[in-house]
Amino acid sequence: SGLMVVARSRKAMEALVAMIAEREVHREYLAVAYRKWNSSNPLREVEGAIGRDYRNRLRMAVVDLERLPGKPAHTSFECLSSQEEACLMRCVLHTGRTHQIRVHMAHIGHPLLGDALYAGPMQLGISRQALHAYRLRFIHPISGEPLAFEAPVPLDMRELLDHLDLKAGLAKT
Repeated sequence: SGLMVVARSRKAMEALVAMIAEREVHREYLAVAYRKWNSSNPLREVEGAIGRDYRNRLRMAVVDLERLPGKPAHTSFECLSSQEEACLMRCVLHTGRTHQIRVHMAHIGHPLLGDALYAGPMQLGISRQALHAYRLRFIHPISGEPLAFEAPVPLDMRELLDHLDLKAGLAKT
């Protein structure tokens, strides 16, 4: 759920694509992941190249670029709230690889709730991945105006956060 950018002209689309490639678009997500946060430090940087999972071609995985094809990927994570079953995370994308947040969260032992591909069967009352694109900032490709957008947390995720007693973490966002 959440924010998405749609260009209204070919020129704007090409400029946005270039801005994303140059890492000039700031993208933040909220995610609910399985298990209590596994560190006393709420911040974690994950720099792990992402490529096709050689065991399951439908999935992506963190790969060793000396052995397998892939592309560098970097995600910043901040644990906003945690309890035994789950943790609420703020995720900042520095690159934009396929399934990047899902792959990096699974790689560090915290797959997303509701992520059937990387975490197994749906559980805890959400019928989709517990991932929400909630903040987006960039410079308008035509006018040069700074733009910032924020999307409220959807009802199903708010209910999940209430059920898991993770709602307090939203005050930090």
